Amino acid sequence: MEIDRRTFLALAAAATAFRPDRAMAEQEALFLGARLNAGGFEAAVIDATGRDRLVLPLEARGHSFAIDAPRRRAVAFARSPGRFAIAFSIDGKGEPLAFAPPSDRHFYGHGVFTPDGKLLLATENDFEGERGITGLYDATAGFRRIGEFGTGGIGPHEVILLGDGKTLCVANGGILTHPDYERVKLNLATMKPSLSYIDLETGEITEQAELAPELHKLSLRHMTLDRFGAVWFGAQYQGEDDARPPLVGRHRRGEAIELFPGPEATLKALDNYIGSVATDSTGEIVATSSPRGGLAVFWDAQTGRCLGERTLKDGCGIAPLADHRLLGTSGRGAIVRTGPDAPLETVRVTDPGAPAWDNHLRRV
Repeated sequence: MEIDRRTFLALAAAATAFRPDRAMAEQEALFLGARLNAGGFEAAVIDATGRDRLVLPLEARGHSFAIDAPRRRAVAFARSPGRFAIAFSIDGKGEPLAFAPPSDRHFYGHGVFTPDGKLLLATENDFEGERGITGLYDATAGFRRIGEFGTGGIGPHEVILLGDGKTLCVANGGILTHPDYERVKLNLATMKPSLSYIDLETGEITEQAELAPELHKLSLRHMTLDRFGAVWFGAQYQGEDDARPPLVGRHRRGEAIELFPGPEATLKALDNYIGSVATDSTGEIVATSSPRGGLAVFWDAQTGRCLGERTLKDGCGIAPLADHRLLGTSGRGAIVRTGPDAPLETVRVTDPGAPAWDNHLRRV
């Protein structure tokens, strides 16, 4: 039977779009999240259907994770100003190992492994010195702390590793806190948020990007890398309630920070708060979540154009699935699939007894 060229091209495109390896990869993908369950605080490893694969009790509220995927291990961090971290096997092998920073430091909830898995780097607060630091932990020797270097700012939050494998990017939120005052913000009038690029070998800050002075209350918090190597970030505004500064931005090294406000109604709905940032598996779609606004908003990584939004009540955790899809979690117990070009799909039905998921969801 002969077919015309248009029909042939359509069939060929459909065949190309179906990639069994990607479908299989999504089915086998694992995700890490912190949550509150009936029995207390937990770190959980789940699959793409929302099913628990591993549950690890935590002494208090968790935040995010550092993941060493080649060696199938991770570290769960306490929420700031917490002082515990727990290293564990993603597959449940062996005993978890708890460790802590020095007594005059606390964690900010984020960290990253070096590509060889030998070092863990964690954002920390030198609260007496009123400066942000990155703590260095020997992952080959029981996560013994072996040093630190400054982040060039106050309140460092998320840290990511760039594609070159030797440069860190740290989001300095700019907010001064002290554990004696819990989470009270002590320097709102003099905040100075920034992105710092740090050489892993020397600890030297090789580049720093700052916002315009009038945006000094825009605390830079969470980040992701797009497929083009640019850093995307989400911010939390600490100024006037009725102000609506852009909350999402992009930085390309050697250039100025770009900010993307998106539609006016969307910006207003975000309520001055971005809680998490991630890309889809292609790195072409950037997703930002706002638990305060109950929204996940999607952005074109190349142009910065807003691609739309999906309602996710009290939703914050987001992590990549297949092309243009992400897995999301909420404080109301929901686990969903979402993206810019398809309706939100519930993976696990929310019920009164469901675990309340915390801020972040990380894909292994």
